[in-house]
Amino acid sequence: MTRTVVHFLRHGEVHNPDGILYGRLPGFRLSDTGQRQALTVAEHLADHDIAHVVASPLTRAQQTAAPIADSHRLELATDDRLIEADNKFEGLRVAVGDGALRSPAHWPKLVNPFTPSWGEPYLVIAHRMLGAAQRARALAEGHEAVCVSHQLPIWTLRRFLEGKRMWHDPRKRECSLASLTSLIFEDEKLVRVSYSEPVGATNPRMTGA
Repeated sequence: MTRTVVHFLRHGEVHNPDGILYGRLPGFRLSDTGQRQALTVAEHLADHDIAHVVASPLTRAQQTAAPIADSHRLELATDDRLIEADNKFEGLRVAVGDGALRSPAHWPKLVNPFTPSWGEPYLVIAHRMLGAAQRARALAEGHEAVCVSHQLPIWTLRRFLEGKRMWHDPRKRECSLASLTSLIFEDEKLVRVSYSEPVGATNPRMTGA
């Protein structure tokens, strides 16, 4: 029986002084703290049997993945399926009480939290992330892979794999900055999901995440 581990790594902290929901917008890079977090995770994984490193096309994910790829002398791959979820509030401040959610013009976007109505459907996210996971597992068979992605896609994939409902309270996501959600496979069968925080816990609601 062949054991393969696929780690889903959330990117590090992002420089976001205006506190907007940046989503898929270009130009958002890791903060100085985020760069240190990326190096810390690379050190944490230095002794692991990493055979494949792949990242979302967004800059913050590529920057988080680079030290891991470099330390294992691997070429960094890109998989568009690992990208952040699409969101109609992209580019706006969405904090409750002081952002776009106060405007009645945006309330129609909130009518169905189960899909959700304001962005990419949870099931679509889960399916594309599962495809990325299976691709990484195949490329790293018998070893370990690292897939660098974003909080909502990683958390959605985990809930899907654990048979939980897709809609959820964002304040309760277990997916801190630079955290690892690891899928353990025996041959092609998923046997366990584990979670770790190499740089410590962070608030899931924090701006810049």
